[in-house]
Amino acid sequence: MTMGDLTSGKDMVNGADVVDDAVTRAAASGTRWRETPAAERAAVLEGVADALLKHTDELWPVADAETRLGETRLRGEIARTAAQFRLFAAVLRDGGHLEAVIDHPDPDATPPRPDVRRMNHPIGVVAVFAASNFPFAFSVAGGDTVSALAAGCPVVVKAHEGHPRTSDLTASIVRRALPDPDLLGLVHGFEAGVSLVGHPLVTAVGFTGSLAGGRAVQELIGRRPDPIPFYGELGSVNPVVVLPSADPAAVAAGFAASLTLGVGQFCTNPGLVFVPGHEHQAGDQSESGGRGEFERAIGAAVAATTGGPMLTAKIRDGYLRAVERLPAAGLAVLASGSAPEDGDGVTPQVFSVGLEAFADGLPELAEECFGPAAIIVRYRDPADLPEVLRRLPGSLTATVHAADPAEARDLVPVLRRLAGRLIWNGWPTGVAVCWAMHHGGPWPASTAAAHTSVGAAAIMRWQTPVAYQDWPADLLPLELRDDNPLGVPQRVDGRLRA
Repeated sequence: MTMGDLTSGKDMVNGADVVDDAVTRAAASGTRWRETPAAERAAVLEGVADALLKHTDELWPVADAETRLGETRLRGEIARTAAQFRLFAAVLRDGGHLEAVIDHPDPDATPPRPDVRRMNHPIGVVAVFAASNFPFAFSVAGGDTVSALAAGCPVVVKAHEGHPRTSDLTASIVRRALPDPDLLGLVHGFEAGVSLVGHPLVTAVGFTGSLAGGRAVQELIGRRPDPIPFYGELGSVNPVVVLPSADPAAVAAGFAASLTLGVGQFCTNPGLVFVPGHEHQAGDQSESGGRGEFERAIGAAVAATTGGPMLTAKIRDGYLRAVERLPAAGLAVLASGSAPEDGDGVTPQVFSVGLEAFADGLPELAEECFGPAAIIVRYRDPADLPEVLRRLPGSLTATVHAADPAEARDLVPVLRRLAGRLIWNGWPTGVAVCWAMHHGGPWPASTAAAHTSVGAAAIMRWQTPVAYQDWPADLLPLELRDDNPLGVPQRVDGRLRA
């Protein structure tokens, strides 16, 4: 498919009949796909990675025309997307995701134990809702899609309305690299999403988007006669705690870069920053209650930034409404960046407030503002922080900046319950695609805090365990046989064997 073959986004609205056809085809192709040996599935995933890289020069201009994210960012995102396919090829070759367990019979146990063996199997057709802010890495060929395909599941994606042509082009490239193009379905439009969630052959849903959108999907799942698993990545404020031993200049520079990366349109942009300072009322700049060193450095760094265009008019309008409510809530404007040259964009803004006033304004002041805006919260004593941090909503990340690790000791138990990824002297934007990554967190960061949408463990969402009791050896999956012909990791009678 070339740019000339693509239709306009206005034409891309699918009815229930198109959704039904896509899901039905996916289910039929999935029957064959789930029986395909893991080594062959791994080779297919690597072939998709090669195809995406081969067509980079076709993909990024289409995406840029729809998102205005720029060539450098989009080329990098395509490379990241290909890397995700290669990671899951490695996951399949490793075999640990199957969690193969064998307990041999023990007639002397109380009660006597039969022969029991368990492993994970593909869950079925997975519905994926593409994200607005990552047209490749969290979209048609994104982490939800590749992890589901790796698990042995077919996928039907509901394209994001912000980049429909990119979605079609990506799907066409991926399909040509699959053994059966029906393994990846694609539908467009709000009503298509409703039909997709309600389809009886859909067995799980992956979603990356707003809290409101996630709630809507959750409600649709609740209407089904058979509610299914929902793995949603929703809102996150990603709190940052700056302790007194940190370097103000380094914190300010890193924060400004992280806040404005991608015009703040990352799910991991820092939205709350707690800094040492004086408690004072908004607008009070007297010598006794003036801004501290961290506030002054952050204000200067943000003032030196420049805004840019947002992905869609809807996202821009939501950002503007969010920043308008903060002064009305009593927050002072600490600094604003410069307006973008073309006039079609938004300006970075940071607001400041004392810890006590911030606590009084919860939970409203801890709502995500999707875009380049953040709240700087001043505190007198680090000992005052845990009580307020416990009241924050769940986040994908929590960050600590300090030169002295001892300063953070009392914060660690609180932060572990607050976020899925804890960062030391760094910034949360940018999520490494690796085995150890966890990209999830307590509600509303995600709907299932035990699971991740990035990294090798993402495959676990699309599997269900099955136990085989006293099953004939000839009928057992190869992964559960005593001779282990595929060489997958097995836990046998309580001991892990690689």
